[in-house]
Amino acid sequence: MDEFKNREILIGVTGGIAAYKTADLVSKLVQAGAKVTVAMTDAATQFIGPTTFEALTSRPVYRGMFSPIEHPQGEHIGLARRAELYIVAPATADFIAKAAHGLASDLVSTLALTVTCPILLAPAMNTEMWNKLPTQRNLQQVEADGMHIIQPGSGWLSCGQIGPGRMAEPAEILAAISARLP
Repeated sequence: MDEFKNREILIGVTGGIAAYKTADLVSKLVQAGAKVTVAMTDAATQFIGPTTFEALTSRPVYRGMFSPIEHPQGEHIGLARRAELYIVAPATADFIAKAAHGLASDLVSTLALTVTCPILLAPAMNTEMWNKLPTQRNLQQVEADGMHIIQPGSGWLSCGQIGPGRMAEPAEILAAISARLP
């Protein structure tokens, strides 16, 4: 996994139960030598705490647009400039809709507009949400805009349903990251 050594990976975490898998992904990237920075939506913090990602990365977690931690000109600018790859995991239906329409209402969605590196999305949502026409339309739009989708799996979902919408496993996401790193 030398391909990750000293690479700057930016990870956006949105509000879905699959955020626990993102902690595993971050851990694996750090162990492989990547420099990982995490940005979270407020909704994401309802599923997993920023302290988890700070402990795993030894870096601050970025959550706000207007309270700069490191970049006085705005975290959306500074973080975007150093990222070699941006991955949003989990990418909720809400985030995908924002990305499809160019909305920037939080740091994670704003970063999708400011990064110039490859963008990967690892969708995670309830089967009904995944199958809805607006979601499928939004996925087609983000792909047409150059974002890369890591297809979700089918399996047990937190709602007790079995079906598509389960976020890809960390090993699959690592393979996708490796394939897309410039």
